[in-house]
Amino acid sequence: MSKSPFKPTDELMEALAEIEHEQWLHWSQAVAADVTATTRDKWQRAWVGYDELTEDLKEADRIWARKVVTLLRQRKLIP
Repeated sequence: MSKSPFKPTDELMEALAEIEHEQWLHWSQAVAADVTATTRDKWQRAWVGYDELTEDLKEADRIWARKVVTLLRQRKLIP
């Protein structure tokens, strides 16, 4: 019997997306003084909790969450 491929749950993908947003939030705030005012203003609109993001911004974080799963698969850390 072969193992079925790992399929991340929606809850897991949302948790990974949330952590991706948190990471971006800390990074963007740390470098905010080094970017243009226009960029900083755009970023500040996303300096909220994950649950407060628009669906478009959440999807941007989900893209990175999927990249995490892909990397884990490539490194054979998950099936």
